[in-house]
Amino acid sequence: MVCRTVKKAVVGVGLGALALGLLFGTSAPSYVRTAFSRVRQSAHDAVPIQFEIDRARQEIAALEPAIHDNIEALANAEVDVKYLKNEIASTRENLDREAKEMLALNQSLKSGRDVLTSGGSSYSADEVKADLARRLDSYRRGKEILDDKEETLKVRQQNVLTAKKTLNEMAAQKKALTTKVEGIEARLRQIEATQATNEFTFDDTALARAKKTVAELDRKLEVLASVAEKEGRFAEKGIPVPVETTTRDVSKEIEAEFATPGHSADKSL
Repeated sequence: MVCRTVKKAVVGVGLGALALGLLFGTSAPSYVRTAFSRVRQSAHDAVPIQFEIDRARQEIAALEPAIHDNIEALANAEVDVKYLKNEIASTRENLDREAKEMLALNQSLKSGRDVLTSGGSSYSADEVKADLARRLDSYRRGKEILDDKEETLKVRQQNVLTAKKTLNEMAAQKKALTTKVEGIEARLRQIEATQATNEFTFDDTALARAKKTVAELDRKLEVLASVAEKEGRFAEKGIPVPVETTTRDVSKEIEAEFATPGHSADKSL
């Protein structure tokens, strides 16, 4: 039974195509497309303007969740920037303190004493050199981490500015769309009032086109509402590696490291 129905449908379509081909020749596909376009346009024009106004209002209202999501994303981005600034300040403070301690130890080492006393404990010159070498390597890794954090901070600050700009634009365009739709509805009411006292029927295609423009702008705003925040966190942990001090002149390395003019540790000493 089903097969017979399908066969009849196929035959019907084939006969219809054959008839179109006989009537219009190679121009038949163009006639079909034109007819379909006219039917679709007629159906679109038949939709009441008030219905389209209500639909536009719903699309504008649908922007609220996206705006709220952007507000939440902006708040998170601002908090991340605040915490990262605190991390950078703490890291910089730790590095400055470590630099002061290394310079003090290095000065004691250069005094030529075989045994150094600190905190009630005594250390040989070799032990001090080994400790200085470990401290220096850790200090250099810390500087690299600090540089990475500062670069991350720049990116996050730029993300915050972009999020603010996007949010302001969305809110402004939403307000403008709402005002425009209200204006269209007010104009529709005026036309309806005029039609009620006029024997002629007015063409509302101009309003339909205005409605279509508002609806298209609504869809564009929904695309703008998709904001991606890319956040990265940098973290680095050094792997303990035995430090060879017999072949290193740690004192010279310390002096070279902190001999640069304007170094924060030099200023504080």
